[in-house]
Amino acid sequence: MKAYLFPGQGAQFSGMGKDLYEASPMAKDLFNQANDVVGFKITKIMFEGTADELKETKVTQPAIFLHATILAKVMGDAFHPDMVAGHSLGEISALVANRTIAFSDGLLLVSKRAQAMQKACEAQPSTMAAVLGLDDDIVESICTATPGIVVPANYNCPGQLVISGEVDAVGKACEAMKEAGARRALILPVGGAFHSPLMEPAREELAAAIEDTQFTEPACPIYQNVTTIGVTDPSEIKKNLVSQLTAPVKWAQSMQNMITDGATKFIEVGPGNVLQGLIRKIDRSVETEKGEI
Repeated sequence: MKAYLFPGQGAQFSGMGKDLYEASPMAKDLFNQANDVVGFKITKIMFEGTADELKETKVTQPAIFLHATILAKVMGDAFHPDMVAGHSLGEISALVANRTIAFSDGLLLVSKRAQAMQKACEAQPSTMAAVLGLDDDIVESICTATPGIVVPANYNCPGQLVISGEVDAVGKACEAMKEAGARRALILPVGGAFHSPLMEPAREELAAAIEDTQFTEPACPIYQNVTTIGVTDPSEIKKNLVSQLTAPVKWAQSMQNMITDGATKFIEVGPGNVLQGLIRKIDRSVETEKGEI
């Protein structure tokens, strides 16, 4: 069975999507539509922008979404998933790809999500850090014991967990992680504390936007970050998508469940190859591939 994976923030690069734009009239049309929907020329930033311009949350999220969903559309009949999953932001890309949400509705949701998250980041200084080489339960217990807000945010693969929260609390937790034997505890260059309680204002904003968006029954199950299991009920998908902003991304658990449910080949659709690398760390017996036109 084939599982298609869609990346999240951090996969962006200058020039992303330009090959698609030049190779496919359908892609060109969709990119041009996107400029109108987001209200600025996002294609110019994607194709020619600097790393700093692309790093801004309100640009990064729609840019990654566009690259992934347009690639899936251009793949045509070659894109035939038995199941899908998306890492954080990538969950909305996956929902467009498996026909739960229309392309234009998905782009609007991503834009609103990005703007709401940017506002939440600006309201309170916060950050994230990658912790390598510690068991999940040790990371969890250190977060619990650290004063202030710091929580597990991304369970990426065994021995790699990202934490998220207030700047001071994350810094103190990193020191404690190193003392506990972490190979690394590294502050990440991100705008704020994604997938933490500090995203509550953004969650409330996004909940209203999701409620107003039409979700239909998907072509195949989506393994959502919050529940880690395959979901096909549109109302449940909506609920999980709202919860995702303040809850951890349980990526490793989701991938393990996809494998248990029969996935033997994982195809990454969108910029970069981070998700292929994570899959190989989760289970080397499965096949990985890059989605291409």
